Amino acid sequence: MLRTYEGTLKGNQIDWSGEAPDSKQTLHVHITVLDEEDTPGQRGRRMAAALKDMAQTGGFSEVADPSEWQRKIRTDRPLPGRELE
Repeated sequence: MLRTYEGTLKGNQIDWSGEAPDSKQTLHVHITVLDEEDTPGQRGRRMAAALKDMAQTGGFSEVADPSEWQRKIRTDRPLPGRELE
């Protein structure tokens, strides 16, 4: 069974935040580095940059009628327990 422990990697040492593995032996581990969450301002700047890039490349300018385009690509399916007549 895999267990997950939370900690902070400092150089080549792990400082456990809460419960630590109960072992005196060498343990084989996989470390996943969690990205720091962006602040709303950082997310806004990234979104603005993405929209600017999209505008410069033309974005969806080849779509003359967005409603018609959506109808073409959308595939409706019957809801479970309901048949289309």
